[in-house]
Amino acid sequence: KLYNTHWALILPCALSVYNAIICKTAIEGIPESLSESAYLDGANDIHILFKIIMPLIKPTLAVLVLYYGVSHWNSWFAASIYLEDSALLPMQNILRSILSNAAALSSEGMGDSFDSFAEAVKYSAIVITTLPIMCVYPFLQKHFTKGVMIGAVKG
Repeated sequence: KLYNTHWALILPCALSVYNAIICKTAIEGIPESLSESAYLDGANDIHILFKIIMPLIKPTLAVLVLYYGVSHWNSWFAASIYLEDSALLPMQNILRSILSNAAALSSEGMGDSFDSFAEAVKYSAIVITTLPIMCVYPFLQKHFTKGVMIGAVKG
């Protein structure tokens, strides 16, 4: 019952093994003494997770949110397979149809003015679909360097 629903796009790629390894590495980088001292103070596992571990791996989580967001935003192939209703199609599928229609019309040789209009439509559609990610990135950018370098090895 997932066919032709938004869940068909969300569930198959809800967890990436690569991103899980990045998160695991970030958690392993936290000193064990922090959780041990919290246990001695009477904290349970859930309290340690949300009050100690999550704030410490916030940069990594911000990077993973950005990775998942960009991945889902750029995904068009799964929607073309799993969605039949055109009202449910994401913006990338609409952009793809605009770009392919503009390319088909410009190849028919309708004139120079139409070719320049088709080019303007293509470029404006690309800019409009890129804007949301560009607006989110500055808020996550301060965490990006620290979160990406979490698994790096000094050489």
